[in-house]
Amino acid sequence: MRPTVAVTGATGFIGPHIVRRLHADGWQVRILTRRAVDPAQIGAQVEAVRGDLDDRDSLQRLLAGAQAVVHVAGLIKARTRKKFFRANAESVGRLVEIAAAAPDPPRFVLMSSLAARAPDLSDYAASKLAGERALIAAGGALPWSILRPPAVYGPGDRVTLPFFRCVRHGIGPLLGAEGARLSLIHVEDLASAVGALLADAKLADHRGAGLIAEVDDGQGGYGWREMIEVAAAAFGRRARIVRVPMAIPYGLGMLNQALARIGYTPMLTPGKVRELYHSDWVCDPGPIMARTAWRPAVRLRQGFAATISWYRQEGWL
Repeated sequence: MRPTVAVTGATGFIGPHIVRRLHADGWQVRILTRRAVDPAQIGAQVEAVRGDLDDRDSLQRLLAGAQAVVHVAGLIKARTRKKFFRANAESVGRLVEIAAAAPDPPRFVLMSSLAARAPDLSDYAASKLAGERALIAAGGALPWSILRPPAVYGPGDRVTLPFFRCVRHGIGPLLGAEGARLSLIHVEDLASAVGALLADAKLADHRGAGLIAEVDDGQGGYGWREMIEVAAAAFGRRARIVRVPMAIPYGLGMLNQALARIGYTPMLTPGKVRELYHSDWVCDPGPIMARTAWRPAVRLRQGFAATISWYRQEGWL
């Protein structure tokens, strides 16, 4: 009989990739969803629990008898700091409390963000760190791991889509300070990292002192020029480098922040601009590679080419 893993955020960008990976690894996947889900949408057979992260009854049903929990759900954009913390921190505490009270507490994998490393930059970053702290504070009774991915790209991602659209039209937007570097990870490599954490017997017995793991493609990060060149090559064209002074997106972010007061939920905010122009988003995947068998498999050229191909097939580009 397959062991059961409870997954939140299964219908977003990252979640379906994780569900498919865990199903292939031999897990019975149970997901939390607000609406009926077509298995074809996810690409794997799942058991669905109707409800949301604010409903303790549905969370109890989600976790009942589960041997593992993978908490992916969260907000990457919100109108207020309070909404970020409600989705990205309070939900973690609620899930951990229920998991820790189980007769046989499940192992717990939290999908955080590399942004948690710099919580002063944005409300999003601060809320992700608060979510980590909620797990660490309440997780003494269960084995836990925290994943801190950098920018994640791949089939289904809408956040990096504007970058690819610009390059497709021959424009290479150069953000950040000269010399700034950032790590990237393909979504399939991120999903395989979750699988590796759940497969590791040592981590399963390591209660109260878990692993905080940064994950990337193992290439030491990239400069914006290199990413533009690789994307342009995948389109079979050249892209003109256009340096974007921080004042331009920051001004747009301030406008979006004002519009948020009347109901608009912006992606680009002053906090997000500070994240984009931060000088060092390079990961250190050493700890997870030392503790598990996980190794990234998708390099940038291969990943960008496959992602662009998927966008074209779906009519996004």
